[in-house]
Amino acid sequence: MKTIKFSTLGCKVNQYDTQSIREAFLKRGFKEAAIGGACDLYLINTCTVTAAADKKSCNIIRHCIKKNPRSKVIVTGCMVKKDGGRLSRIKGVYLVISRRFFPERISDFTNHTRAFLKVQDGCNNSCSYCKVPQARGSSRSRMPKEIIEEARRLAKKGFKEIVLTGICIGAYGRDLKIKADLVGLIKNLENIGGILRIRLSSIEAKDVSEELIEEISLSGKLCPHLHIPIQSGDDMILKLMNRRYSAGDYIDLVRKLRKKVPGIAVTTDILVGFPGEKRINFDNTIKLLKKIEPLKIHIFPYSRREGTAAARFIEEVPPQEVKRRVAELKDLGMHLTNNYMSRFNNKEKSVLIEAIVKDKSGYWEGFTDNYMQVIIRSDSCLKNRLIPLQLNKLTQGCFLASA
Repeated sequence: MKTIKFSTLGCKVNQYDTQSIREAFLKRGFKEAAIGGACDLYLINTCTVTAAADKKSCNIIRHCIKKNPRSKVIVTGCMVKKDGGRLSRIKGVYLVISRRFFPERISDFTNHTRAFLKVQDGCNNSCSYCKVPQARGSSRSRMPKEIIEEARRLAKKGFKEIVLTGICIGAYGRDLKIKADLVGLIKNLENIGGILRIRLSSIEAKDVSEELIEEISLSGKLCPHLHIPIQSGDDMILKLMNRRYSAGDYIDLVRKLRKKVPGIAVTTDILVGFPGEKRINFDNTIKLLKKIEPLKIHIFPYSRREGTAAARFIEEVPPQEVKRRVAELKDLGMHLTNNYMSRFNNKEKSVLIEAIVKDKSGYWEGFTDNYMQVIIRSDSCLKNRLIPLQLNKLTQGCFLASA
């Protein structure tokens, strides 16, 4: 029996794509190789969102070739669309292939407690710094029936939480000939037995509708947690990024969310060092973050991407200044995380246990519905159990809890 190993870089959509590719290979008689063992075939699902992602993708390809020269290496993913030629020239690469050759259909999610379910792909937003529309194409929605059937399969496998993912999930349904939207899809998924939580992976501020906010407030399954990228808290920089909202719009949205859904967690992305970002612009980002107090901040240094509008902007921020700003945001992020989580100290929350804590025998980790990380000591196997826990001690963005 031929063996295969998978390497996935990048976002939740890529992880979903790898799972669909995995199932296609397993159905054709392949067996997934053991960790650390040799294999007949490597499949590497690349990411191209930043220059660092490109470099990491190429490094993993070369590492696989060097580790086992007799293996065949297949490369797919976001780098293929724009840089397929470059990838095919790496000595030892057997095949470079587009994802369109693989089915979008899963019935499991290997090595995960939460299952990612792709509802949409591609993006029409044209942010000036982003290469993803070039790699993924325009927005395309999956049919509701197909998504619901997939969710039922995942529920039968024992998954209690599904994460709806896509490149721009707020655009779900707009391209379909039938009437469909994200809130309607969520309501259908809520009726599936066995699924106890539905989480949204990421959604743009302009797509957080009144209907979605209402659904979060009323639903017993839709998690009170939204990841809403802001990228910058400065209106001039947002305009240069072609983000189509203002800092004030974002603040108003968060206030509306918290009024309607008390305790809701907001997480966000910040892009640091965009061309032309002066200290005053960065300070406006700091001010916005302090106002909205997100649970987590995902920080990305700006990366020039050929073919994007921002690649033509010439006023670059010095690399050392970018590093300083990233460090400043990391410190602020931990402070804001602890600020938000401290509101739940000594309270009870249900936690979906995911796995044993790495290098810490007897401790298990999981997440609350509002995406707070929790650790509990137990000699029993708690994986994939949804357990009410007392949140006792908060340390560096994580609660130590007891049953």
